[in-house]
Amino acid sequence: MKLVIPRNYKSSLSLKETERAIKMVKDFFESNLAAELKLRRVTAPLFVQRGTGINDDLNGIERPVSFEVRDMDGTVAEIVHSLAKWKRMMLADYEIANSYGIYTDMNALRPDEELDNIHSIYVDQWDWEKILLPEERNIAYLKDIVRRIYAVIKRTEFIVYENHPEIVPMLPEDIHFIHAEELLDRFPGLGPKEREQRIVKEHGAVFIIGIGGELANGEPHDGRAPDYDDWSTKTENGYRGLNGDIVIWNPILGSAFELSSMGIRVDKEALLRQLEIQGKSERQELLFHKRLLAGEYPESVGGGIGQSRLCMYFLRKAHIGEVQASLWPGQMHDHCRKSGIVLM
Repeated sequence: MKLVIPRNYKSSLSLKETERAIKMVKDFFESNLAAELKLRRVTAPLFVQRGTGINDDLNGIERPVSFEVRDMDGTVAEIVHSLAKWKRMMLADYEIANSYGIYTDMNALRPDEELDNIHSIYVDQWDWEKILLPEERNIAYLKDIVRRIYAVIKRTEFIVYENHPEIVPMLPEDIHFIHAEELLDRFPGLGPKEREQRIVKEHGAVFIIGIGGELANGEPHDGRAPDYDDWSTKTENGYRGLNGDIVIWNPILGSAFELSSMGIRVDKEALLRQLEIQGKSERQELLFHKRLLAGEYPESVGGGIGQSRLCMYFLRKAHIGEVQASLWPGQMHDHCRKSGIVLM
């Protein structure tokens, strides 16, 4: 069991206060994110049809929860892992205008997660996707989007403080940018997570660029599916990758804390290249991929922002189960209860 019990931990908020604060955080962040990025809210599926290539494959080894649909001749549906590819289809199908986008509440099940303070079977996040113009396909534009999202995070931190003065703002004014290759150069003797720990502790809030592509040591910083983020295109700084993760320092757990995964999406060339790199070229025959290669989808940028992760951070909680209802091992329940951590 992987569980961190912070020393002398005591939640600032009661269970009732926590429930009210969760609603406040989610309502404020959602409306501000939509206004900042010009996003329209849409309704999203809980499950998609197997064999279409629409579901997020994450690292390619996680099992989706699936079931047969009786009235559809045994068609198999899968609970989504995320809506990374579905959103891009919706940009086309809803005929979203240039420079605008969509967002939705994404609810997923990931039964292969290793349960700990920040990982749950149940995943809730804001999935968003925005039309990308040809001249915006660059690192500078990606950084601009990251700064806009970070500004919304900062505004939400202030609103929490206004309503709960005991929760003092801690985020730095600006987010620091670094490429995964630069991070490897700086800390060559450390693994990816240890490198994240060092850089995030130093800066407080970091966007790590280039997640999924092979680095100089022959390994990626972290896994990425080949068919949504562009992690293989060489950019003007000589590095590869038009994607990344927003990671902040969590003072309660004393560790790096990922809030968002995002990036500029693959175009035709990047899709074919990344499928070949990962030995998955057969995916070209799936519905999502065929439509992309046929030019039916607009260029886009998008990502996911963890709802429970945000609430956990802003409300200074030690366990994600304090801000969402899920299933936890009995031993974890016992340890948490004895340590003053109330799991929903």
